[in-house]
Amino acid sequence: MHDEDEHPDIESRISKSQRKRDALDLQKLGEELLLLKEEQLQRLGLPAILQDAIHAAQKIHQRGGRKRQLQYIGKLMRQTDAEPIRQALADLHTEQQIHTARFHQLEQWRDRLLAGDDTALDEIFTHFPDADRQHLLQLVRNARKPSKNDAPDVRTARILFRYLRELSGPA
Repeated sequence: MHDEDEHPDIESRISKSQRKRDALDLQKLGEELLLLKEEQLQRLGLPAILQDAIHAAQKIHQRGGRKRQLQYIGKLMRQTDAEPIRQALADLHTEQQIHTARFHQLEQWRDRLLAGDDTALDEIFTHFPDADRQHLLQLVRNARKPSKNDAPDVRTARILFRYLRELSGPA
């Protein structure tokens, strides 16, 4: 007797419960894809039929219809290799975390500058050596000037933040 006869292929050895869990996992992955913007979806390089199903699901707002469409997306996901999609989603999430951290850093610098912390200026000039020193100092002075209600001027604080964002490069 051959070993092949004794051991059926791996697919038939996976329990029905495990296959169901795997299918639900792929359906949840499909739900994550629904949350992406068009530009992000394009970057994933999904098969056209899957991309069309995702676009259709994004337009469906009825609970039952959306659920059926998600099941269809899950079915399509079972027919494709999900690992590259998972990896691409993980890369997107990492990108978003880096973008958020950069945004928070800029906010902190702006808030420290408005509070009068001049060590933030040193950090900014160290971090962005090409920054226009005079322009930045002028923006800080303008933003620190109290407005009519003795609070820092919100408009000039926004201008200061925009300049810091420009220094940090493209989003």
